[in-house]
Amino acid sequence: MPLYEHIFMTRQDVSGQQVDALTEQFKSVIEQNGGTVAKVENWGLKSLAYRVRKNRKAYFTLMNIDAPPAAVAEMERQERLNEDVLRALTLKVDEHEEGPSVMMQKRDRDDRRDDRRGRFGDRGFRSDRDRPKREDAEEARETTTASPSEGDA
Repeated sequence: MPLYEHIFMTRQDVSGQQVDALTEQFKSVIEQNGGTVAKVENWGLKSLAYRVRKNRKAYFTLMNIDAPPAAVAEMERQERLNEDVLRALTLKVDEHEEGPSVMMQKRDRDDRRDDRRGRFGDRGFRSDRDRPKREDAEEARETTTASPSEGDA
């Protein structure tokens, strides 16, 4: 059977339990039609790049599916009928990724980065008032580049 990655977005005003119920509903449609769902990842509430049906945010859910095309078509049909589902995307893939998806890895990486860097990260100076004065910079450069005295050699 072909392998698919399926992502669907639900409205921002539904609860987490409702998102889980929708996921279980779509998962049961796949299983009733002879397929299996290998992995389900809830990516949580994320901001959208532009409004989709008057929503600025949406809950994202990823499903790795191993099913016949008819099962996927039935699931997509039910998603189109459901008012809570904003958009859906199904991609046929050669193989499923092992472990967490890139989106979940990114969240872990960002959490670790914020812990190491502190509040402002490594973005540099916040404004001109935090930047060292030109005289101070030249003075620091002279002290670090000064050569040892000739008598030491």
